[in-house]
Amino acid sequence: MAPRILIVDDDESVRDVISVLLKEEGYNCVVASGAEMALDVAAAEETPLVISDMKMPGRDGMWLLENFRAKYPDTSVIMLTGYGDTEAAVDSLRKGAVDYLLKPPRLTDLIRAIERALAKRRIEMARRRYQKKLERKVRDRTTELRAALKNIANTYQNTLLALVAALDAREHETSDHSQRVVRYTTAIAAKLGIAGQDLEEIGRGALLHDIGKIGVPDAVLLKPSKLTSAEWAEMRKHPEIGYQMIQNIPFLSIPATIVLSHQERWDGAGYPRNLQRQEIHIGARIFAVADTLDAMTSDRPYRKGTSFANAIHEIQRCANTQFDDEVVRAFMAIGEEGLIRIKREMAAEKAATAAELEARARHAEAEHADADAAVENALAKAKANPEEAPEPL
Repeated sequence: MAPRILIVDDDESVRDVISVLLKEEGYNCVVASGAEMALDVAAAEETPLVISDMKMPGRDGMWLLENFRAKYPDTSVIMLTGYGDTEAAVDSLRKGAVDYLLKPPRLTDLIRAIERALAKRRIEMARRRYQKKLERKVRDRTTELRAALKNIANTYQNTLLALVAALDAREHETSDHSQRVVRYTTAIAAKLGIAGQDLEEIGRGALLHDIGKIGVPDAVLLKPSKLTSAEWAEMRKHPEIGYQMIQNIPFLSIPATIVLSHQERWDGAGYPRNLQRQEIHIGARIFAVADTLDAMTSDRPYRKGTSFANAIHEIQRCANTQFDDEVVRAFMAIGEEGLIRIKREMAAEKAATAAELEARARHAEAEHADADAAVENALAKAKANPEEAPEPL
């Protein structure tokens, strides 16, 4: 279809002449006697091109141009101006007109201006379509990339959880020991205002704190009686062993530092490097408090766990010696009830997970039973009615 051209001029004879000439050239022309009427006409149907007089009673061509640029940015506007108004015409180009012609325009000049304007509009709209398509592809790829990265992160996390669960089982710890320490550690870190990626890395460091015990011989790690001096020296190697295991994994560089420092003390009496105060990574300082809490409140084969109140009192007593006093203040801010709630919530989550797995197992067993019954029923029917048995393949 021929492009629709709107001709705007308060002079009826000018409108008619331009309209007739352009129709003879194959264009679809509509007319308007003023700027406001032109906007109404454009609102009724898409109008690729407007040819407007510069000077008109009431709203002039410049007003019309500004409104078209605001409301219909895809519409091209050619301005018509009389002699002596070229400065205003140039100003119209700065405000978004694609061209201007002196009145009365010659037909050849008018046709060339129209063709240039429509060609420019086609190129601009094609560019916009391409840009939108490209932006949509980028959004889609970004969404896919985020999903892939999330899957990778989940895979990493599940791998770490499986590794830590295996280590807990080897040491005859309760399977949720490491998970509790992570919860306590991140709760204290949150009270200190740590969030986002930093909080996640501290959580991973807490999760992997004893990974180095993989390198400790069973005779030492699982010895039920008191360790000798040589055996203690062997046991104290596990922070360095753990650090060496994971330090070259890029996303575990900060957790590796925490693993190396998790047995250090605020007063410098820890190991393996005798670090003190701010030399110790904040994640390791937080973990030290969380690990002590879990160790004191958990049952062991050789003793019962103490109460949270006793553990909290002992941790508070050791502030500024074994523990960072600022970390202890954040720990105290959680409160006894808050710490007990964390442990209860973990137990509830574990029970819910176990119940879900049990339900899935029962469902699978029921499906197998139904399948076995169906096979037995089919075999019985085939035996009773051999002529109705299906032909062998």
